[in-house]
Formats: sequence, C-alpha cells, structure tokens
Amino acid sequence: MKFRERAVLILATGFFSGTIPFAPGTFGTLIGLPICFLFAHFHLGLSVVCVLLFIIIAIGVASAAEKILKQKDPAKIVIDEIAGLLVTFVGLPFNAQTAVFGFIIFRAFDILKPFPIRLLERKVSGGSGVVLDDVLAGIYANLTLRFVIAIIGILSSR
Repeated sequence: MKFRERAVLILATGFFSGTIPFAPGTFGTLIGLPICFLFAHFHLGLSVVCVLLFIIIAIGVASAAEKILKQKDPAKIVIDEIAGLLVTFVGLPFNAQTAVFGFIIFRAFDILKPFPIRLLERKVSGGSGVVLDDVLAGIYANLTLRFVIAIIGILSSR
C-alpha cells in the first residue's frame, strides 16, 4: 500500500477507531471530541472556517477511502462522524455537560437519520454523500443542544 493510501485510511478511519468491530461510528465520534475542545477556544469566525475546511477535507478523504476500500460508505470510514460532531459544537460552549449531551444528541440523529438526512444519504454519492448526512445530523444536534442549553438555563435560574 502506498503512503498516500495509508494516510487516507488513517484519516478516514479516525486513526483506525473505525476498524473496531462494534460501534465504529461511536468510537469514531469520540475521536472528534478533542478537536471540538480545541476549536471551542477559537474565535467564532475562525472556528466556523476550521469546521468548513474540515468538512471539505473530509469529503475528499472519504471519497478517496471509498475508492481504496472499493466500498460505498463503509462503516470503517468515520471522518464523517468527526465532521458532524464538529458541526454539533460550533458556536456553543464546550464543557463536560455539553460534551456528553452533544455527543449523545449527535449520535441519536446520526443513527436515526430523521428527514431529510436519510434521503440525503441515499441521493448523494461519493465522499459528499458520506459526509453531508453527518453534517446535517450535526446541524440538527447543534440546534437541539442550543435548545437544551436554553431550557436548562431557564430552569436553573428559577
């Protein structure tokens, strides 16, 4: 295997977390938490730019990994889960509570794939199809987490 192919697979599998035989998406998502922690310390504008760049890179990496693995959206590709988790936390405080809630909410949307996430997954092919459904799940999770934070804030002020 060439160096480029090995590098693509390392990134696509979240440093091989996606090769764990059970719940590879969940383990891959865990790899995203330290990146979320890092991005949370950036100014909002820089954080958004970094997440967008990560998504673009993830699409390219996922596309290349599909070709190397000769499979359409294999479970071992988890860079899409990392991208979705980054979207989950954009513009939100990152602490132990939000990390737990955000992780659970994102995984729920990623697994359940409410409309139109499943449709997007079916209709868009290649690296874009692999990543964009998780980005949409991340958007849903971000909005839900904002709601949860607002409700908890309202309830804790009483």
